[in-house]
Amino acid sequence: MIEKQNRVWKIVIYIFLILIAFITLLPLVWMLSASLKLETQVFSVPIKWIPDNAQWSNYVKIWQKIPLALFTFNSIKLTIIITFIQLITSSFAAYGFSKCQFRGRNTLFTCYIITIAIPWQVYMLPQYIIMNKMHLVDTHLSIILLQSFTAFGVFLLRQFYMSIPDELLEAARIDGLSEYGIYARIVLPLSKPALATLTIFSFVGVWNDFMGPMIYFNSTSVKTIQLGIRMFISQYSAEYNLIMAASVIALIPVFVIYVAFQRFFIQGIATSGLKG
Repeated sequence: MIEKQNRVWKIVIYIFLILIAFITLLPLVWMLSASLKLETQVFSVPIKWIPDNAQWSNYVKIWQKIPLALFTFNSIKLTIIITFIQLITSSFAAYGFSKCQFRGRNTLFTCYIITIAIPWQVYMLPQYIIMNKMHLVDTHLSIILLQSFTAFGVFLLRQFYMSIPDELLEAARIDGLSEYGIYARIVLPLSKPALATLTIFSFVGVWNDFMGPMIYFNSTSVKTIQLGIRMFISQYSAEYNLIMAASVIALIPVFVIYVAFQRFFIQGIATSGLKG
């Protein structure tokens, strides 16, 4: 009887999860469908999920109407650089906050983590003034400097590092290994799941960033793909079929990164909160 009830509950849970997955994926399916339609067909009612005459030419037009190749290159460049720097700065800081003993460590860590709760709109204007005084507005360096440090990344990696036994590090110190050696040879190899998780979060966050580039970038030569998609919206109309086609293109790198790191992703999420 109990076995039968468990089977029924499993079926109910699976049905619920399938329903949630369907609802989650529905907007993506609509986006793909709209990218293959004429502009006049995008918002037709009832929705025609499979177009009678798929407009594959939409995927050609988006490269011709705007410099999408340049925007894509700029996005890839910024995302790779910022993600790499975030991994370095976050892992260094997390190691210091978790495995190095110094006065005021926990207080400093708490103050740093509190910054997560401060809305970006609060310090958006001071940041812009600083970048303007440094003559970095309308350059990629402004975004790179502003996004090179992430309190969330430090928190995520610190929680993972706390699960690494201190005895392992003490044995390495006794053998004469320096803190940098311990960090590079022991901690980093053991923290692949957490680093992969942070890579996904950082990559998606930087790649999808719209407000930052919109504020700091004015020239076409430095704009990102998110700003490029907005160029399909004019004062009086919007080419939604081309917007959806460009959005599909913009989604591909995120999908590739997730597939590449997904085997570490769940393990990293599960183990980053084992010990606080």
